[in-house]
Amino acid sequence: MAIFTVDADKCARDGICVAECPGGLIEMKGELPAPVEGAESLCINCGHCVAVCPRGALSLATMPAEECPPVQNELLPGPDQVEHLLLSRRSIRSYKDEVVDWGTLARLVDIARHAPSGHNTQPVHWLVVEDRDEVKRLSGLVIDWMRHVQAQNPGLARSLHLDRVVRSWENGKDRVCRDAPHVILTHAAKSGIGPQAACTIALTYLELAAFSLGLGACWAGYLGAAAASFPPLVATLDLPEGHQVFGAMLVGYPRYPYHRVPVRNKPVITWR
Repeated sequence: MAIFTVDADKCARDGICVAECPGGLIEMKGELPAPVEGAESLCINCGHCVAVCPRGALSLATMPAEECPPVQNELLPGPDQVEHLLLSRRSIRSYKDEVVDWGTLARLVDIARHAPSGHNTQPVHWLVVEDRDEVKRLSGLVIDWMRHVQAQNPGLARSLHLDRVVRSWENGKDRVCRDAPHVILTHAAKSGIGPQAACTIALTYLELAAFSLGLGACWAGYLGAAAASFPPLVATLDLPEGHQVFGAMLVGYPRYPYHRVPVRNKPVITWR
């Protein structure tokens, strides 16, 4: 089967797909676009050629044009809206005693799966912990990890202030998962192409999508660190062989709204 097909009746012969293919795998042969020699083994299936064609004339064998929804320009925010969203987003650490419905959690992941990844490998896998009791159990395992670090590497434990987190836990306050109703973790094969970056970008997409849906989110740094190395927690998560957690995000409804954009340091820029 050909790597892609072109509808001659729709094609404008404008060469846009040739110009936009990241790998330079399309050329004009006669009047129509065609794959270069060896394109089948080099194509990363990114779909740029399908997405950029204004007439829907080109379809990848794995990605028919009619299965790719059109961009709705009227729904796109302007620069002021995007800027305000990014500036007003906050890391939420206090959550309502209310669960997020399954459909909304699934929508978050569905949005975040469109995040870019190196060579379009799309290596990110998702683990959504819906059950609050399970979230609390994960917090307890992270506390066990902290106690282990305190015993084995007290200097690191002091630099991370793990004593304060453990003491809070012993006093009934969860500073690991912050009593969030849900946790979403990303994991990928350790041997893949850029798994850390792909998982980080995907969770960033998810965090911004959560804010747009009226949800709160916060990076669960302690959980992410423990889940990558602490055997009891690794065993509990039961990931596929060769996989590692590369990030975790708390998700829930914010208990308190925020009303101001905090001041941040001026950017340190070198212009060349």
